[in-house]
Amino acid sequence: MATSTRTRKSGPAMRRSAFRRSRGDGPFRFASTGAGVVLLAIMAAIGVFLVVKAVPALRANTSHFLTELTWQPNATKPVFGIGALAFGTVLSSLLALVIATPVAVGVALFISHYAPRRLASVLGYVVDLLAAVPSVVYGLWGVTFLVPFMLGPSKFLNDYLGWIPLFGGDTVVGKSMLTASLVLAIMILPIIAAISREVFLQAPKMQEEAALALGATRWEMIRMSVLPFGRPGVISAAMLGLGRAMGETIAVALIFPATFKISFQILGPYGNSIAANIANGFGEATEVGRGALIASGLVLFLITLLVNMAARFVIARRKEYARAAA
Repeated sequence: MATSTRTRKSGPAMRRSAFRRSRGDGPFRFASTGAGVVLLAIMAAIGVFLVVKAVPALRANTSHFLTELTWQPNATKPVFGIGALAFGTVLSSLLALVIATPVAVGVALFISHYAPRRLASVLGYVVDLLAAVPSVVYGLWGVTFLVPFMLGPSKFLNDYLGWIPLFGGDTVVGKSMLTASLVLAIMILPIIAAISREVFLQAPKMQEEAALALGATRWEMIRMSVLPFGRPGVISAAMLGLGRAMGETIAVALIFPATFKISFQILGPYGNSIAANIANGFGEATEVGRGALIASGLVLFLITLLVNMAARFVIARRKEYARAAA
C-alpha cells in the first residue's frame, strides 16, 4: 500500500527534494555569476592596461594615429599610424574567412550526413587534430612550401584576371596578401569545421526523417532542415575563426612583406598586420615604440570586440532556428 509521502505533492518527500534543489541552486548561481563578473573584470583590466600604456606614446606622436601610414615610433620625432596595419589585418582576415568558411561547412556536412560512421569518426579526429597544430608550424610550412608554390598561380591570376582590382598590379610575388590569407584560411578551417560539425549533428532528427519521408533528396533535406538549424552555430564558428585570424602573429609575420601601404592588390609585395608588426618590432622598440605597439594592440582589441558584438547581433536575430529542436 502506497504511503502518503509518495503520493502527496506537498508531502515530506517533495519537501526534501525541493530543499535539495534550493540548496544546490544558490552555490551554482553564485559560481556562474562570479565567473561572468571575473571575465568582465579581466577584459576591463586588459583594456585599462592598454590605454594606460598607450597614452604616453600617442601624446608623443607627431601625426594622426588613425590615418597615418608611416610607422617610425623610434625616430627622434615619432611618426606612426595604424591605417595600413588595420587595413591589412581586416583584409587578410576577411579573405581567409571567405576562403575557409565554404570549405569548412562542406567538410562538416560530409562528416555529419554523408560519410559512413567509421570514416566520419576518423575524419572528425583528423579535423580536431588539425585545430591543435601550433601556428608556428603553419607559418614555417607557408614560408618553405606555399610561398614558392604560390608564385605560379599568382602569375596566372594576374595574367588572366588582372582586370579585377584584387588580382591587378605590375609586380607579382610569393610573399603576398593572398599567400598570408591562404595560411590563415588553413589555420581557421579546422575550427570552423569542428564547431559546424557538432552543430549539424544536433539538428532535429524528426525533421530530417520527415523531409526524407516526403520525398526530399538528402541535399534538399539538408537545405531545409539542417542548414537553417545550424546557421547560428556556423556564424559563431566563423566569427571565432575570424578572431583567430585577426590575432594570428607568428604565421603571418613570417609571410607578410611587412610594408606600410594600403593596397587592394593581393598579389603584390604589399601587406602587414597589427599582430605581425608587434612581433617584428617589439624586440628593438624604444619606450615610445613599445607604447606605439601597445596602442596598435588596443586597436586590435577594439576591432575584435566589435566583430564579436556584430556576430552576437546577427545570431540574436536568428534565435528561432536555435529553438527548432524544442
